[in-house]
Amino acid sequence: MYDFTYRKASSPDEAAKVYASADDATYMAGGMTLIPTLKQRLASPSDVIDLGPASELAGIKAGGNNITIGAMTTHATVAASADVRNTIPALASLAGGIGDPAVRHRGTIGGSVANNDPAADYPSAVLGLGATVHTNKRDIAADDFFVGMFETALEEGELITGFTFPLPETAAYSKFPNPASRYAVVGVFVAKTGSGVRVAVTGAGPSVFRATEMEAALSVDFSAKALDGITVDASGLNSDIHASAEYRAHLVGVMAKRAVEAAA
Repeated sequence: MYDFTYRKASSPDEAAKVYASADDATYMAGGMTLIPTLKQRLASPSDVIDLGPASELAGIKAGGNNITIGAMTTHATVAASADVRNTIPALASLAGGIGDPAVRHRGTIGGSVANNDPAADYPSAVLGLGATVHTNKRDIAADDFFVGMFETALEEGELITGFTFPLPETAAYSKFPNPASRYAVVGVFVAKTGSGVRVAVTGAGPSVFRATEMEAALSVDFSAKALDGITVDASGLNSDIHASAEYRAHLVGVMAKRAVEAAA
């Protein structure tokens, strides 16, 4: 691990000021990705800004047709929340299937989404539910947020403060997990809303993406049978020691059907 200056921030404004004054700073939420990266000397920031003391960034609030979750809310908190379970049980279930208990009690929704790991679970929920990403500068629609592998629409120094999820008529998440890490080899989040169906796929490609052909079919007939005959192009999908691109393409169809069955 390279030397760095450890800083604490008690609010988003303080974090942004510290970031702007540093040479090459980085924010730390739960640290589930950042700490291993620093230990392996794959990053060498001048300052690490710990967002843990910023209590206003954590919490869950349900009201109207939405539920809002603060960026520093842990996976375990989302999974156990009665508000989330009662309004979007698929989101609570997704959070409960992330990593292991240690990861779920330290990792945060904001850190996961900002990192945009291609195999992370939360990006599929954000995109699948058509959530809004709130930052200290603006609001970003989910469809505009995820840009590429480990890349988002966040600008230099911009900080996620929370998320607003519109409540779906029904939704479900199904994933084929890596047995060691619990990351998604392929995960599919399906949400039926008043304006149609959204299908978001994680683990298969360089970044989370929407399966538009499946969305069109499910908007007409929300059943697993509606997905019969729909295939996913394997070109451009991830291929590694865990699964080939072709196998991942197959899994997208399998996980999508399971998600629809669970939602229906």
